[in-house]
Amino acid sequence: MNKNLFLLIVGIVIFLGGCTLTPEYTRPEAPVPAVWPSGPAYNGTKGEAGAPTARELRWQEFFTDTKLQQVIETALNNNRDMRLAALNVEMARALYGIQRAELLPTVDATGIASKQRRSSDLLQPGEPRTSEQYSVNLGISSWEIDFFGRIRSLKDAALQEYLATEQARRSAQISLMAEVANTYLTLAADRDLLRLAQETLRAQETTYNLIRRRCEVGASSELDLRQAQTRVDAARVDISRYTAIAAGDENALTLLVGSPVPDGLLPTELNTVTMLQDISPGLPAEVLQRRPDILQAENQLKAANANIGVARAAFFPRISLTGAIGTASNELSGLFKSGSGTWSFEPQIIMPVFDSRTWSALDASKVDREIILTQYEKAIQVAFREVADALAQRGTLGDQMAAQQSLVEATVESYRLSDLRYKSGIDSYLSVLDAQRSLYGVQQGLISVRLSRLTNLVTLYKVLGGGASE
Repeated sequence: MNKNLFLLIVGIVIFLGGCTLTPEYTRPEAPVPAVWPSGPAYNGTKGEAGAPTARELRWQEFFTDTKLQQVIETALNNNRDMRLAALNVEMARALYGIQRAELLPTVDATGIASKQRRSSDLLQPGEPRTSEQYSVNLGISSWEIDFFGRIRSLKDAALQEYLATEQARRSAQISLMAEVANTYLTLAADRDLLRLAQETLRAQETTYNLIRRRCEVGASSELDLRQAQTRVDAARVDISRYTAIAAGDENALTLLVGSPVPDGLLPTELNTVTMLQDISPGLPAEVLQRRPDILQAENQLKAANANIGVARAAFFPRISLTGAIGTASNELSGLFKSGSGTWSFEPQIIMPVFDSRTWSALDASKVDREIILTQYEKAIQVAFREVADALAQRGTLGDQMAAQQSLVEATVESYRLSDLRYKSGIDSYLSVLDAQRSLYGVQQGLISVRLSRLTNLVTLYKVLGGGASE
């Protein structure tokens, strides 16, 4: 018995150190250029010397506005999509634990008691009609010894699926923070547009009242009065429109945050929202291989690679072991007496002879790996384009902002001169009306460019893989 047990232990150690049939994994070459695009659209996109990369910045260091930080923190805690992502991670972790446990034997303790009364016709002389049997066993039931790495390959695949789910959670976290920030900035911009419409209405009402008085004394025409009224009514329409849009922005922010946002945390105007202005894009090889969605795709590729090992192992024998050690007696009090010990040892080997499904399963696992490899390469290409687009917008928004600001200043002066000419009787009110309409439009355009500049920073921080907690 001792010799057999020793041989069993040695055999198990040898089997557990057996080979694996999973192909060696090598990270595929990224199907994108080694540097970001260059040209007029990308001037000044490399960042200042010493500027941090997105991955080096915690999100609190990028979103420096204290109100926005509190809103994002609340969203990370309350958003239902983030809760689902976290629960998916917990589920994948549990499934990985189940698969990993398949490498270890399941040890069960079993107690059996039986009592039987037989017919007297079936008894041998001297046998009692009533018989009893008691036993207690500690044993292993059908433990597969992973000699060819089938279970280890399944364990590796489950591990990679778990890691992919964790990367999906991190990707969802980055997306949520960016979406909250962009919705917050959009609300601030729409409130600026609402405020501009209200200021325009007050100015137009003042002008309308002035022209009405001039019309009463014959200094202005009825046409001038009606033209002034159109601008008053247009401003009233814009006030109603932007009031509804701002309310919709608040509702969108509430949904993202998962609870109503206190008024004290809502933005008052766009210019008061602050965030880090300069980050370095780094190199594609550094950025793209660290983005959570790319890492997720690579984990899935590794899982598919491990599944090939599972399919290959199906061509080789499967060795399992059932064994038990215990005690048995026909009396309950005799279970642990000398001579009542029992043991059993039942190794089993199943050798596949013919099963055409195994070849198809191997082919399917290889094709599945090629499919996931293609998805991985596409994910890298999509990520490269997202970063390139954000950099192109970043490289042109500075000039666009300067040009729009200059346009506003020129239009303000044009409106002032047109108003003076009208009041001096040199020109008609139509010129003033055109100048007012142009000024209102370019002021709206300036708010739009400011919003684009800030949302571009958020997008760039997102596509460069920043903001996720490890």
